[in-house]
Amino acid sequence: MLKIAVDFDGTIVEDKFPAIGKPHLFAIETLLALQKKRHQLILWTVREGESLKKAVEFCESHGIEFYAVNKNFPEEVLEPGQSRKINADIFIDDRNVGGFIGWSKVWELLGDNSVDYKLPEKDFWAKFKDLFK
Repeated sequence: MLKIAVDFDGTIVEDKFPAIGKPHLFAIETLLALQKKRHQLILWTVREGESLKKAVEFCESHGIEFYAVNKNFPEEVLEPGQSRKINADIFIDDRNVGGFIGWSKVWELLGDNSVDYKLPEKDFWAKFKDLFK
């Protein structure tokens, strides 16, 4: 069993913050399959208050139940000024170095699929080359 932290805006749904965008292709299906495999899913987002409540309700309406939301475990109480850093085995986020690999690739890597995965051939650092002169 893995503890998997999943971002909301730009990852589960299109980034339309503070509104809720459309679900990304295969996002809901992949999360439901990971949930069925008994992985612990943690919603890991910058949302808070009412916008967080709406994100959780959106996921619940699609059958996704999180082990915890912006916490390491459900009972965790964060003190003011305490870091919300999550301790997870895997982070699924649209802000990964090189970009988000997509939900079908997430399923290939975490599901019952033995596939070889190579990082994209694209030179991610090329767009930053002028910064390093």
